[in-house]
Amino acid sequence: MRHNGLRTAVLLGALSAVIIMVGAWLGGGVGVRIAVVIALLGNGSAYFLSDRIALSAMRARPVGEVEQPILYRIVRELSTDARRPMPRLYLSPTMQPNAFATGRNPRNAAICVTYGITRLLDERELRGVIGHELSHVYNRDILTSSVAGALATMITYLGYVGVFFGGGDDDEGPGFLGALLMMVLGPVAAGMIQMSISRSREYQADESGARLTGDPLALASALRKIEMGTRGLPLPENGRLASASHLMIANPFQGSGIGRMFSTHPPTAERVARLERMAGYRR
Repeated sequence: MRHNGLRTAVLLGALSAVIIMVGAWLGGGVGVRIAVVIALLGNGSAYFLSDRIALSAMRARPVGEVEQPILYRIVRELSTDARRPMPRLYLSPTMQPNAFATGRNPRNAAICVTYGITRLLDERELRGVIGHELSHVYNRDILTSSVAGALATMITYLGYVGVFFGGGDDDEGPGFLGALLMMVLGPVAAGMIQMSISRSREYQADESGARLTGDPLALASALRKIEMGTRGLPLPENGRLASASHLMIANPFQGSGIGRMFSTHPPTAERVARLERMAGYRR
């Protein structure tokens, strides 16, 4: 938990430094003052609104017990077993099977599942997935992950703004500055995600979630199905979704484009093997 807090502080500090340097380069003393204000607003948004940014990227909406009784009961039971506050439950209309947790702490956490995952998994497998996502909340992974995703979204958005308002003439397109911003800021956002998010956190959440549910094989089965589902229904590789992809239980993209740049997921086969070993299986 201390490491996650330190990573978050470094991320916010790095963003402030970049914004202030750009302000000094563009506008001198006045630019620095404007950049400081922008940095403060950006850091505040990343910290307090990171969950909304991730949920918005997936077009998720809150759901309750009446609409999703099985999911709601699973989240409530596992939260009660862990003696922790129950997070908010969201549903994304996406047909791809996936799920993620977001928020800055357990009291301000949210779990989002896609419509596709509710159609693909049975109740036992859904319980395994929810246990995994709750473990991210309880391990305090979501603080660093959510803030990193929000900052990457802002950086990527600045790249898009640069493309359209990069100083070129109306007849000549965005110009050199806009193209340069897009070429530089995209990899910067991806590098921020890669440096701040350790792949070991997925293994840790798998193990903690399996202990919470007492059923490692349920999560293993769910991961196999989710892997096939994401391959069959990959999400479009745009910057907004890519900035939130590291939060998801499985990589939502295929191919070698921007989705691979932002990927922090370990191989599914290795995750399944570890869960099977927890259950006593030997290959």
